[in-house]
Amino acid sequence: MTILLLIIYVAFISLGLPDSLLGAAWPSMYRELGASVSWAGAITMIIAVGTIVSSLASDYMTRKLGAGKVTAISVGMTAVALFGFSVSHSFWVLCLWALPYGLGAGSVDAALNNFVALHYPARHMSWLHCMWGVGASIGPVIMGWAVSGGLKWNGGYRTISIFQMSLTAILFLSLPLWRKKRGEYVPGPKIELNQAGEADKVETPEAEPNSPKEHPRHQYTFGQILKVRGVKEALTCFFCYCALESTAGLWAASYCTLYRGITPERAAGWASLFYLGITAGRFVCGFITLKVNDRNMVRLGQAVAAIGILCVLLPLGNGVLVTGLILIGCGCAPVFPSIIHETPDNFGADLSQSIIGMQMAAAYAGTCLIPPLFGLVAQYVNIGLYPLFMAATLVLMIIMSEKLHTVVENEALCEES
Repeated sequence: MTILLLIIYVAFISLGLPDSLLGAAWPSMYRELGASVSWAGAITMIIAVGTIVSSLASDYMTRKLGAGKVTAISVGMTAVALFGFSVSHSFWVLCLWALPYGLGAGSVDAALNNFVALHYPARHMSWLHCMWGVGASIGPVIMGWAVSGGLKWNGGYRTISIFQMSLTAILFLSLPLWRKKRGEYVPGPKIELNQAGEADKVETPEAEPNSPKEHPRHQYTFGQILKVRGVKEALTCFFCYCALESTAGLWAASYCTLYRGITPERAAGWASLFYLGITAGRFVCGFITLKVNDRNMVRLGQAVAAIGILCVLLPLGNGVLVTGLILIGCGCAPVFPSIIHETPDNFGADLSQSIIGMQMAAAYAGTCLIPPLFGLVAQYVNIGLYPLFMAATLVLMIIMSEKLHTVVENEALCEES
C-alpha cells in the first residue's frame, strides 16, 4: 500500500468521525445550551446545506487547487469548526460553526471520491467507505469516553478536532504525493455541445503513458452537465440510495419499538446492526469486486437489500426482523462506492469531478429530505409503512440505475459503430 493511499484511508476515517458526534452528544448538550431537544435538526440542516453547496463547488475548487489541497483545506475547516463547537456555550454560536463544518465536509467528500475513482481499483473504494463506517462508529465511543470521564461533550469535540488538525498537517506535507499521482491521468471521453445545445460525448486521444501533466479539463455549467445523457438518472439513483440508507437507519429503532413491540433498549441495539452490516459489508465487498464489476455490484446490493426489506415486512418473528435489518445494511454496502467508482467509466474522467460533486449534493439532499418525510408518514399515517416506504425507494433506485446502464451501453455501441 502506498503512503498516499494510507493517508486517504485515514482521511476517510476522519470523514466519518464527526458525522455521528452530534447525535451522541446532544442529550448532554441541549440543556446546557438552553435548547430544545428538536433543535438538533436545525444544526444538522445547516451542516447539510453547507455540504451541498461545497459539493457543487468541488469541481471548480479541485480544478483550481487539485484534490490534495482541497482535501487538506477542507479537513482544516472541519477541524476549526469542531474546535468552535468545543468552546461554544450558545445554540446560535453552534449554528454559526455549523457553516464551515458543512462546507469542509462536502468538498473533501467529493474530491476524495473522484480521486480514488480515477486512480485506484474498485476494491479500494469499498474499503475506503468501510473506513468511513469505522470513523462513524468510533465517534460516539470517543464522545461517550469524554462525557463519562468528566471532559463533558466539549472535550469530545475537542479530541476529534485535535485529530483533524493533526491530519491537516499530514495532508499539507503529503501534497507532493498527490501531484505525482495526479499526473497518472486516466483518459476518458470529453463533452462538446451539439447544435441543439445538448452535451455529447466525443472520443479523445489517449494520454501518453506516465504523462507528467494531467490532460486539460474543460469547465462546464450545471445546465450543460445535466444535458449529458444518463446524468439525471445517475443523480436520481444516488438520491434514492441515500434516502433509503438514511431512512432505514434513522427509523429502524422506532419501527421495532412502536410497531413490533420491541423494548427501546433492544431496538436501539438492533438498529446499530444495520450500520454494522454496512461497514462489514463494504469490507467483504472489497474482495468481491476482484471478480464482479461495479454495475453488477450495484445489482447485487439492490437484491440483498430487497431480501432484507422483505424480511422486515413479513411478520415472521423477531429473529427474521433483525436479520432483515442486517441484510438491508449489507445490501446498501456496495451501492454507494460502486456508483461512485463507475462514474469516470460512464461519463469520462473529464466530467467525473463535476458529476461526483453533483452526486454528493444529491446524496445529502436525499439524506435531508426523505427521512423527515417518512417521519410525517409515521406520525400522521402509520409507522408500519416503514418497509413499504423503503421498498418504493428501492424500486425507483433500481429503475434509474438500470436506465443509466442502458444509456451507457447505447453510448458505447454508438462509439463502436
